[in-house]
Parts: sequence; C-alpha cells; structure tokens
Amino acid sequence: MTNRNWTPHSWREKPANHIPDDYPDPLALARTEAELSRLPPLVFAAESRRLTASLAQVAEGKAFLLQGGDCAESFKEFTADNIRDTFRLILQMAVVLTFAGGRPVVKVGRIAGQFAKPRSSSVETINGVTLPAYRGDIINGMDFDPLERTPDPKRLLKAYHQSSATLNLLRAFSQGGYADLCELHRWTLDFIAGSPQGDRYRGLADKIFESLCFMRSLCVSPEHQPSLGPVDLFTSHEALLLNVEQAMTRVDSSTGDWYDTSAHMLWIGERTRQLDGAHVEFMRGIKNPIGLKCGPTLEPDELLRLIDVLNPKAIPGRLTLIGRFGADKAAECLPRLMAATRRDGRPVVWSIDPMHGNTLKASNGYKTRPFDRILSEVKTFLQVAAAEGVHPGGLHLEMTGQNVTECLGGARAVTEDDLSSRYHTHCDPRLNADQALQLAFLVAEALHSLRDLQVRAA
Repeated sequence: MTNRNWTPHSWREKPANHIPDDYPDPLALARTEAELSRLPPLVFAAESRRLTASLAQVAEGKAFLLQGGDCAESFKEFTADNIRDTFRLILQMAVVLTFAGGRPVVKVGRIAGQFAKPRSSSVETINGVTLPAYRGDIINGMDFDPLERTPDPKRLLKAYHQSSATLNLLRAFSQGGYADLCELHRWTLDFIAGSPQGDRYRGLADKIFESLCFMRSLCVSPEHQPSLGPVDLFTSHEALLLNVEQAMTRVDSSTGDWYDTSAHMLWIGERTRQLDGAHVEFMRGIKNPIGLKCGPTLEPDELLRLIDVLNPKAIPGRLTLIGRFGADKAAECLPRLMAATRRDGRPVVWSIDPMHGNTLKASNGYKTRPFDRILSEVKTFLQVAAAEGVHPGGLHLEMTGQNVTECLGGARAVTEDDLSSRYHTHCDPRLNADQALQLAFLVAEALHSLRDLQVRAA
C-alpha cells in the first residue's frame, strides 16, 4: 500500500537542490510534464520487483552487484554501436566477476535515463562571459552559447524517447545471441592478447574457458537450454529531476503501490541526500529499489536516520549504499559507516563508487581520474568490508565501451598527453573498455582470495 502522507508531488513542499528553476516559460515546462505523465512507462513494476529480489541476494552475501555506464548520456553520442559496446562490456565484466567470486552478478546499467548532472556552480564564466552551467542534455546544451545554455523543456521529451529506444535495443541484445557466454569470452581473450599485462589474467581466463567447455559437454548451453540465452540488464539513473520522476510515477495495478517507471532503480546523489529535502521525500514513497550515495561528510547517525526514512520496513534489496569517498579518505570514513549498519542489523547492500572521489585536473586542464586511485579505493572497500564482517556487495562505475582517453593509467597506460586525443565525455571522465575490464580482473583476483579465505575458515 502507499505511504501515509506521501504523494508523487509531496516533494514540492520540501527544499529542492539542483533542480533548475530558470526555465524561461514555466507554462511550457508544465505542459511537457503533463505530456510525460501520459506517455507509456519505460519499465514495469514487476521488473523492478525482480531487481529488488536479486539485490536481496546481494544483501545476504549470495550475489554481487555490477552497476556501470555513462557519466551522463548525450543526444550526440546516441548510437546503436555505443549501446551495444557498453552492454557487451557489462556482460564481459560480469562473467569474470561471477567466475572469481562464485556468485551470480546482478547487472545494472547507468543507462536509458542518466542525462542530468548536479553541478558545483549554477553558472560558468569564460573570457568574462557568464552563462548557465551545462547540466546535462536533458536540461540544456553543452556549447557555450546563450541559446544552448537556456533550459528547454523539449529536451525532457527527447530524453524520454531516447531512453525508450535504448531500452528497445538492450532488450533485443539481451534476448538474442549477443549475450552468448562463449562469444563474450572470445572478446575477453582479445583484450588479454592486446594487453601489456595480459599474462597476469590469462590463468583466470583459461579457467573460465574450461568451465564453459565443461558446461557445453553436459549440454548446458543456450542452444540446448534456451532459458540460458536471455540475460537481465536492469536500468538506473540518479533521481535528480524530480519533476520528470513525478511524471513517470504510476500506481501498479497489481499491488496498488507507486513505482517510478523511468528506471528499475534510482539513486539519491551525495549533494541531494538532505533528510528534510525533496529528493529523500520523493524516494521514500516509491517502491523501486533505490540507492544512496554516501560521501565523506556523512556521519553514522545521519546514515541510520536516512535508513529509517528510506527503508522503514527493512525490506531486503530495497536500499543500496554506494560509498564514494576518494582513495585518500575511504579508509578513514568507511569503517564507521559499515560498522554502524552492521550493528543496526537491517539489510543493506554495500557498494563502492571509486570514481567521484578521485577526480583531479591534469596539468593540461583536463578533468581526469587516475586508474591507480580508482583501484586503491576498491581495494580499501574490500579490505574494510572483510574487517567489519560486511559483504562487499558491488561496484558502481562510470565507464564506456568506447576506446576513450579520459582516465589516466591502466595496462595500456593513458598519459596526460593522450587525454586530448579521444576525450568525449559530456561531464566526468569514464573508464574506457580496456580499463574497466582490467579493473574487473583485478577485483576478481581479490574476490577469489576472499572466497578462499572463507572456505578455509569454514
């Protein structure tokens, strides 16, 4: 049943950060919101419930969450090839993590709706000219031009239709032969063959191949068992533009509960997690699985109060806590928060976002993230979770299947001089396909070691 004193628009009575209020024609915005509310849902309540059930397995330590995709989707880079390559990358990483960890991997994309981004400043100044900051293609344009930077409600509809087309492609890929395990493994072998550190990963890759051959010898393969062919890839984005989320929120006819049908999972960002704020108010009422970004300023008592509001019935799989501290702060901040949730006892998924706390500006002015710092934060997450007796539940990554040069380092080392060659992001730097798959192998090694320790301890 619905939450008492909550409606899809009750958030409007609360202070709302990072939602643009400078649309030149408020009536046009209202008409667009009304049109969105009449459009078909992008996802269905039953799918979101299935994701909640899968995340409940993660909370129990029986599965692992891989959540990844674009920093911010764009209209310009919307192509079938880009969607296909990101889909392929998520599945490749999932195969590696599944084998090493001995647990199924729940696959969630930052895709089909991740268009808006909070910005530290609402304006940008270049050569003495000040314009509204770029806030994602769903709001305004990236070009430093007065017309482009003016918020345009038509962009809300364009983002909806692009999300719909993206979901159609993802569903086609997930149902077809593109998700075949042996084909995915062949692509992974191509990565190993071309990586300067390929020999390090070859042993694990060979074991995966042996397992696939064994499965096929037992006729456990998609051609013999069609149910093995389809895969679940769920969608997610930050619930930043609450007017859009409100318009996409519908009552599920089978349960009477409210679901945000813009994505299977939504999360609250580090900048919008105020207990008395609009974003927490909206998210407490929808029944989708939700995430909460947890940064260096979050104290244990505040985290427990947020859990009280966002998951008062302690539903397993309902709430994922996504740490994002930075490599230099994770060891200090994370233990207190993990210890608090362990003592509290209510089920949560602990995941790590090693991207947002590790952003810096290179000497040539490009915003970037060093691979070594990303890896360091992930390792700290795994170590702290082991020390606190908490299941290290997942990874949350900004990444792309494209061969971009936005993050420094990796096996095929991207240098500062390389950044300008293929720096395509519309907002924050992303791991490229090689860097993301390398990270999956390195995390797999760590998970495999943890698994061995647990077996010996048992």
